[in-house]
Amino acid sequence: MNTKLYCNSLTEYSRYKTRVVTIGDVPMGGDNPIRVQSMTTTDTMNTIATVEQSIRMIDAGCEYVRITAPSIKEAENLLNIKNELRKRGYNTPLIADIHFTPNAAELAARIVEKVRVNPGNYADKKKFEEIDYTNNSYEAELERIRKRFTPLVKICKEYGTAMRIGTNHGSLSDRILSRYGDTPLGMVESALEFLRICEDNSYFNIVLSMKASNPKVMVEAYRMLIQKMQELNMNYPLHLGVTEAGEGEDGRIKSAVGIGTLLEDGIGDTVRVSLTEDPEFEIPVAKHLIERYSNRTKHKQIASIDSLPYNPYEFERRKTEEINHIGGHQVPRVIMDFSSKENITAASLFSVGYNYSVPLDKWNITDQACDYIFVGNNKVDFEIPGTLGLIYNYSVWEGLENKTRVYPLFSAEEYSSTKNKSDVLNFVSINIDYLFQNNSTIKQYNNKTVLVFETSNEHGMAEQRRMFIDLMQNNASIPVIIKRSYSGLSKEKFELYSSTDLGALFLDGFGDGVWLTNKEQQTTNNKLINSTAFGILQATRMRISKTEYISCPSCGRTLFDLQETTAKIRSRTSHLKGVKIGIMGCIVNGPGEMADADYGYVGTGVGKITLYKGKEVVERNVNSENAVDALVELIKKHGDWVEI
Repeated sequence: MNTKLYCNSLTEYSRYKTRVVTIGDVPMGGDNPIRVQSMTTTDTMNTIATVEQSIRMIDAGCEYVRITAPSIKEAENLLNIKNELRKRGYNTPLIADIHFTPNAAELAARIVEKVRVNPGNYADKKKFEEIDYTNNSYEAELERIRKRFTPLVKICKEYGTAMRIGTNHGSLSDRILSRYGDTPLGMVESALEFLRICEDNSYFNIVLSMKASNPKVMVEAYRMLIQKMQELNMNYPLHLGVTEAGEGEDGRIKSAVGIGTLLEDGIGDTVRVSLTEDPEFEIPVAKHLIERYSNRTKHKQIASIDSLPYNPYEFERRKTEEINHIGGHQVPRVIMDFSSKENITAASLFSVGYNYSVPLDKWNITDQACDYIFVGNNKVDFEIPGTLGLIYNYSVWEGLENKTRVYPLFSAEEYSSTKNKSDVLNFVSINIDYLFQNNSTIKQYNNKTVLVFETSNEHGMAEQRRMFIDLMQNNASIPVIIKRSYSGLSKEKFELYSSTDLGALFLDGFGDGVWLTNKEQQTTNNKLINSTAFGILQATRMRISKTEYISCPSCGRTLFDLQETTAKIRSRTSHLKGVKIGIMGCIVNGPGEMADADYGYVGTGVGKITLYKGKEVVERNVNSENAVDALVELIKKHGDWVEI
């Protein structure tokens, strides 16, 4: 398989070159920096509130400000917003966000520097109807879309206005779903239909996006889009984002998994992090994600790849043997590092999911309890929980009398030179140099051994991916723990960088466990590191350990306080392991994202909420003051409720 189907190189960091698109005075694509953008959450008709929020965003580093225009009156008011911003000395390009209203788009395109249209609902309606199209009837639908969309294209061309054709996984039209299914390919084809109309009118000032709330779907769609563009000799800039990522730690981890995976391969010309928080808080997150690549080209060289032993467009987990519940069909395991602690007690395990009750003399084990603790050269002199394993440096393990649920960590050299090994489970730490020099030997490791991949390369994700590829090319099915050691990172950078580095590997099906450290930094304690590890596995859908919230970032269309409502729903439902709840401010992406959630809470009018089970409406026009209670009752009715 050609390794350059969706990026320049899988081993050498190189920015994927796209054409330059003019957006006011801030061009995108080509050799321009990766741009940062966000979206206002104010009522677009409230000029001053929108202007002042825009200024807070711009002062935080926002380079494009997106504003919703759900109807003609909001589109008209964009001129007042623009004039007030210019009057205050701000020339940042404005983007009109359009969904169901072509007339609003056509007006906005005469005012702002860029319009965003969603091909799933610009000229289509979504009723989840399966339609058996003939080729002729499908072409007739495309002709209808052409007539509806072409006037906007001509206006954009006349006024020099840029356009983003932004596909959302949650709002694919019934027509696309009927032909392509709920797939990344359907997302790509949805955008290409509109793109062909633009090109037929000799209009090329276009940006593309493939957003989804599931990072796995999002990454596959962007990769597939690039492959399709290369086949068609296109090179449009790409706007990256994970839609409805949520809030706090979860929103940041989920965003980093999706956006970071693509940035690692040099993909992306602009970034928006969609958090259920005030938009100015999205900007630093996006900047942290982007800034890692300012000097990435100077990384240590990694051996190139001639062919891929896996399909980067379709997820399949790497096949491995199962060794003591690691690998095979088991969920990835979490290893926590206690080697720097001088005194490990039962209380020390509280931070990693194990709570010991002295009066009852028993352990309470949470859903985010780590599976192993690496203690290094330290000794543990208390009875550990039955689900926990201890890992010692080999030199210490060798001298222990009691080896029940206690396992050695070898260096590669130690493993090769000693015959004294565990007859249950051995961990062997290796780097890429050792792997390439000894891959034939590693293939013959006994069936009680798990590898720990380490890297010090600045382009570490690519180096570890190269190690996995080498194992696959040599038909080695030994399980692998992915270890990343960071130094001195802040809490937020640790979450974002580790989510990028490990998330990218898990999205390609690599890895049977995770081991994270962040040395010399007091802001990242064991509780945070453990939570981050489980968050990465949750975001990549490799191991579900908590409730998942698909929560939109709010905008001027939102019909209730999203942050407050999300907090209320989370406080009532956060114990429902594995349940997915969609919380949408309006109907734009609501029904589609409900299809990816078990339950949905969608604003459909002022003070009115519609509840969903999957993609089916269950109850309409619920008063907002009663809606959270009604959601809880709905979950109970369908048997997914668990009492705390």
